[in-house]
Amino acid sequence: MFILVATAAFNLAGGFSRTSGAYVFAYSMLAVIVGLCVKAIVGEPADSNLLSPQLTILIFLGGICSMYVAVFISRKLTPRKGILQDLVNDNNLQNATAGCVVMGLATHTLLLFAPRTSGSFTTALAQVDRFLPMAIILGTIHQIRKSGGTRSVNLAVLLSGGTIFYTGLVGFSKEGMFAPLVCWVVAACSQNYRISRTQAVCVIAGLTLMFTFLVPYSQIGRNYKPTEETHMAHIETSIALLSRLGEVRQEYQAVESERAEGRGYFNVEVGFFDRLQMISTDDELIHTTVQSGPFGPLPLILGFQNLVPHFIWPDKPIPIGGNFYAHQIGGILPEEDETTGISFSPMGEAYHLMEWTGIFFVAPALWVALFTLFDSLCGDTRVAPWGLLMVVYYAHMAPEGMLGGIIYALGFVSFGIVIAALSAAYVMPILGTLIKGPERRIVRKIAPIRSIPRRVRQLPAPETGQ
Repeated sequence: MFILVATAAFNLAGGFSRTSGAYVFAYSMLAVIVGLCVKAIVGEPADSNLLSPQLTILIFLGGICSMYVAVFISRKLTPRKGILQDLVNDNNLQNATAGCVVMGLATHTLLLFAPRTSGSFTTALAQVDRFLPMAIILGTIHQIRKSGGTRSVNLAVLLSGGTIFYTGLVGFSKEGMFAPLVCWVVAACSQNYRISRTQAVCVIAGLTLMFTFLVPYSQIGRNYKPTEETHMAHIETSIALLSRLGEVRQEYQAVESERAEGRGYFNVEVGFFDRLQMISTDDELIHTTVQSGPFGPLPLILGFQNLVPHFIWPDKPIPIGGNFYAHQIGGILPEEDETTGISFSPMGEAYHLMEWTGIFFVAPALWVALFTLFDSLCGDTRVAPWGLLMVVYYAHMAPEGMLGGIIYALGFVSFGIVIAALSAAYVMPILGTLIKGPERRIVRKIAPIRSIPRRVRQLPAPETGQ
């Protein structure tokens, strides 16, 4: 029933042509469906290794029904055409890409070397920095349209993707390492680009390499972070770990098997697929709620309070996240660990905060606001590249961002999308023109205009004798 309702909600939202459809897909697939399918493949019952299996799946089913209702309501409130949909066209697409590359490289360089403190300019800049992902998307779309569908990668895409990947590699961020590939995929799919066999093989090989070595590298790298938070110290740590990826993978497997001993969802080793499901972690949080009662709406209140800019409220409260819930469950993290992020799905947190009221009223209200806002801003993702940014963002936020991720998106992410769209439409083309000159516009030859032949002079009508 969960799969059927999720499919209906995805289709009602408009599929991948709308950001709300991307959210439904990312949540349903990466939180529930992939885990259930892997369970079936390895021949294990879906309810095994769960503390409250019946209640957990009922919560998932009730939540996806609420999401369907939220999609239905948001479709009634959303205009047919997005507000930011037509800001960029083929005439300024190339210069907008060049401007985003230059601005993104400058921003990333500043964020790598400048210290970040609470309320500083660099922290605020990091909140709205979407230039390099935007450059990958714009550059891919431009290259596909320019080549007539024969090529999809150019220098702007390679520079932007390489910079994001490097930042993720040095910062031990899985999201940063996967983001360039995801940006290219969603941009290519939006243009109905057909990849070649060579490209398909390269993508599969790259994903296999990343899942096998780079995911363990990023997880273990967080445990080896240097005491001095400098860029050069991070580089030295990265080089040390990259030089022994085989040992790092073995260490990761040992840590994961020790952490998941007696509480993992699968009885056999399934590798990275164990992280492509939220069933087991949500089940533990739900079981804790059954034993100790709901926590209350405080995390939601703190999340909205955190949207107030720091210069207005310097001592604004810090939102409650997955680390706090993990300590409530117990046994996942050491007592002194206050930094490790543990992810739960929106359904798990909604039930933990307010039980069925959270599932049927609180979560749908947040989804209606989220879907209406971004569908109204971005419009059709096949036309507006801003919607593709949200597709990339939802791939990570929808399954494991909890309700706090929705609140954060309503504030900071929406502001960043507007800044990225207006900059790419009005500022970046000017910057790109100053750097690479005006775009060459191809003037197509047209057939010569032939003179209209003179009409044959009509003879006067013969006299009839009148």
